[in-house]
Order: sequence, then C-alpha cells, then structure tokens
Amino acid sequence: MTLQEFLPIAFSPVNTVLSVLLALSVIYWVFTMLTGLDIDVGLDADVDVDTNIDAPDGHIHISDDPSAWAHFLKFLNLDIVPMTYFLTLVLLLTWLGSVYLNVFISLPDWAQAVVVIPILIVSLFLAKIILKPFNPFFREINHKGERAHDFLGREGRMKSTIEGNKIGMMEVFIGSDPMILMVKSSDGKRLEHGTKVMIVDEEASRKFYFVDHVFKF
Repeated sequence: MTLQEFLPIAFSPVNTVLSVLLALSVIYWVFTMLTGLDIDVGLDADVDVDTNIDAPDGHIHISDDPSAWAHFLKFLNLDIVPMTYFLTLVLLLTWLGSVYLNVFISLPDWAQAVVVIPILIVSLFLAKIILKPFNPFFREINHKGERAHDFLGREGRMKSTIEGNKIGMMEVFIGSDPMILMVKSSDGKRLEHGTKVMIVDEEASRKFYFVDHVFKF
C-alpha cells in the first residue's frame, strides 16, 4: 500500500477520530519519555465507584466491595497493568483493525462506524492477552506508596470537588512522587478543586481517606 492509498483510509470519516487519538497518544508518550512528566488533567466529576487510581503509574485498585464495573476492570488486569499502557494498546489495535477492514472490505461510512464497536471490544481482550506476560513486571513497578496510616497528617491539594458523601481525589507527594488518593470530606463541607487539605482519618474497609481544610495559625 502506497502513502497515497493509505492516507485516504487512515483519515476516512470513520478512521479520522482514531487516527487523531493515536497521534495524540504518540505525542503523549514522546512528551513523557523526553520530560519524565505526566500530563495532569484535572477532574471534577462525581466519583462514587469501587475503584482507586494510584498515580503516577495509573493502576486501578479494587476496593473490598467491588461493583460489576470494578470486576470487569479487574478482569482486564487493570489492577496490575497501568491504564495508560492498556488504553494506548487498545487504541492501536482498534485503529489497525479499522484500517485493515477498510483495505479489504468496502463498506458505507455508517457500517464502518458500527463495525468499530466490535473491533474495540475485541481489542480490549487482545490487549489483556498481549500484556498478560508483562504482569510480573508491572507488579514490580506498581508504586503502592507508604502504609496507609503513614498518610495521616499529610497535606495535598484536591483534584476534584467534594461535598457531603461524595468521594473525590486529592494529590499528595511522597518525596518527589505524586500520588492520587480517594478522599471524602471529614465533616461533609464542600472542598473545591485545588483546595489545600490535610488527611485527618481513614475509612479502613473502603480504602479512602477523610480530609479537611488546612488551617493556618
């Protein structure tokens, strides 16, 4: 296949989104390799799920009472494999499947768009299989941080807005390593994204922490 034949397929109405996302993924990894930094995307959404994301490796940690969704994430080994690795591979496999389908089968745009969905589902399972041999390696590099009680008294900043029983995220630094913890307001008061807070307690069974404003004297 020549470049002149490839470009119209890669940037067809259906494949354009996948091609752009793949290009952004490549830019992300190049940026990460050159700078050693992760691109920080602030989140301000309702987080009341049974998973815990542990930065900077992006591992998902399943709570003691996981939901069906959390079970599915664990089935895909996302409690071991960093999310960024997994999503990049899924995106690449989906893009390859869609492009090669266009090469060998001529379908109308609506049919190509529909076929991308099963290709994405298959890519999820293929990514699990491909990354499975690397699980021991990912277990070794999985940064668990310090023991839970060592977080008590630590200060950080909110990465989402919480209020009442809503669970959100805060960022703390262990040395120079950033970590994302699941947190809830200790007294139910509203804590805005970016607010400096302190960890005052831990809810043992649910694996999240209670936080409060940092008071200056």
